[in-house]
Amino acid sequence: MLCMRYPGRVIIAVGATIIASLFQLAVPQLIGSAVDGALGLIEDNNTVGYSANMALFQTAALLLGVSILRGLFTLIHNYTGEAVGHMMAYDLRLSFYNKLQNLSFSFHDKVHTGELITRGMLDLEGVRMFVSTGLVRLVLLTVLIGVGSYLLLSTDLLLGALSLSFVPFVAYRSAVARLKLRSLWLALQERMSIIGRIMDENLTGIRVVRAFGAENYELEKYKTAADAAKELADQRIKTRVSSTTIMTFAYFIAMGLVLWFGGLRVLEGQLTVGDLTEFLAFMTILQLPVRQLGLLVNSFARASSTGRRLFAVLDMKPTISDNKEAKPLKITNAHVAYKNVSFQYNEKDQLPALHNISFELRKGCSLGIVGPPGSGKSTIAHLLTRFYDVTEGKITIDGQDLREVTLDTLRRHVLTVPQDPFLFTTSLENNIAYGDPWAKDEQITDAAFIAKIDKFISGLPENYKTLVGERGVSLSGGQKQRISIARTIMLNPSVMILDDSTAAIDAATEQEIRQLLKTPMQTCATIFISHRLSTLLHADEIIFIDNGRIVERGTHDGLIAEGGRYAELHKLQNLSAESSEYIATKTKEVKL
Repeated sequence: MLCMRYPGRVIIAVGATIIASLFQLAVPQLIGSAVDGALGLIEDNNTVGYSANMALFQTAALLLGVSILRGLFTLIHNYTGEAVGHMMAYDLRLSFYNKLQNLSFSFHDKVHTGELITRGMLDLEGVRMFVSTGLVRLVLLTVLIGVGSYLLLSTDLLLGALSLSFVPFVAYRSAVARLKLRSLWLALQERMSIIGRIMDENLTGIRVVRAFGAENYELEKYKTAADAAKELADQRIKTRVSSTTIMTFAYFIAMGLVLWFGGLRVLEGQLTVGDLTEFLAFMTILQLPVRQLGLLVNSFARASSTGRRLFAVLDMKPTISDNKEAKPLKITNAHVAYKNVSFQYNEKDQLPALHNISFELRKGCSLGIVGPPGSGKSTIAHLLTRFYDVTEGKITIDGQDLREVTLDTLRRHVLTVPQDPFLFTTSLENNIAYGDPWAKDEQITDAAFIAKIDKFISGLPENYKTLVGERGVSLSGGQKQRISIARTIMLNPSVMILDDSTAAIDAATEQEIRQLLKTPMQTCATIFISHRLSTLLHADEIIFIDNGRIVERGTHDGLIAEGGRYAELHKLQNLSAESSEYIATKTKEVKL
């Protein structure tokens, strides 16, 4: 159990709860003894006034002392209970976030971000609330009923049984309510996940929503999800309130029976007034816990449903992880080799995303990959960074199988500039230095210069300290891509993958970047993935991918001469001899 990670605080909370409960149970006995003592004095002699006052004073003093001690221990168990709950929530929050960082992309591909946020926030809070207050209440109720039952039954068996007659019924109703509430809470949390997903998508794509005037449609979609959640919440409230009402009613019936039969036994002389008072005082003490039992059952039902959703993620094992004998990747020549690599994203896929892919690449050389959308180009990059594992064949770097090296060293040496760059809500400086927070200013500016973004940043009022909006919304697509290129270049990777990373950059700027990339490309193996053939013109080798297979390979000129798929694409993009010559001319101008 998670709360047992903090044994000291748990022992204090449980111990303080038990002591507070015992002090609370002492109150009925003190009152009963005081009543019998006062009545005895009244029947005794003419010193009634003084003796009765002294008896009442002593009882009042004892009650005051017991109440103070009970209040003190109640304060202790409330504080320590809350502390355990918050400490557990803190650890769970970190564990959940860490788990999300390490779970494989096959998991993130299937589970929506909004649902994960709901699990990490609302579901976790449900578990915390039960640990903070529910466990303490459970101990309190157990001690009050357990010890109280012994005291009452030992005083009078019949009245003791009547006093506790509501307990079995309450236990039964609690079990029934818990099962129903658990299913309702589970359904409600699923609905809350849907609401979170809708809101996440809406805010992420707010520009698309506004552009298409879809505000009313989105509002209606959100309202439909919210109405479904509200209906489940109403059912939950009705279940809890009805159960609490029925349990309270059973309690008052039991109290009425005690008063009726107890009064008869007092009149018959079989029971003292003090004993009857003790029974009634004990039942009065139980009134609040019984009423709170509905809240306790609701809290437990919520914790069991939300906890199941939370631990479903925490108990997952990453499909991509270091094996026990994994060693750091050692780079000598950055020799990348794909050897008969096949891959499919899941077993249900009838056709593999890649089939029998083989190629080699060395330091100082470049490989161009082109093909229609969905042909498997980006999948090749994902396998090289080991976001996924190959289904067949193997990938090696300097003879080392990627599955036999540590992930952190692999991803330190193999870096990708993605097609859709992601910028964080921080300064431009921090975005460029994301892979090395301790990078010097010169490293950052040098990388920005190569990516042709230095001039733009220097023209901003706060230069590199300029804060980037959420997801880089304040920047153009080309600017974001160049910052992403700078981020990768700054780390001097051994293998660099540019996955359509210049798609949003104009041709002239792209050629300037290519020219400036020549120096860092000499020290690494470079893979260009693009649908724009101008990006691949100078690659040492180009492979054309279609349906996960290599259908053509060679140099740019060689593939043009073959007159195959690559040549057809070349014609479609109007890359005639004249345009190629124009690009070459512009490149020479940049050199000058």
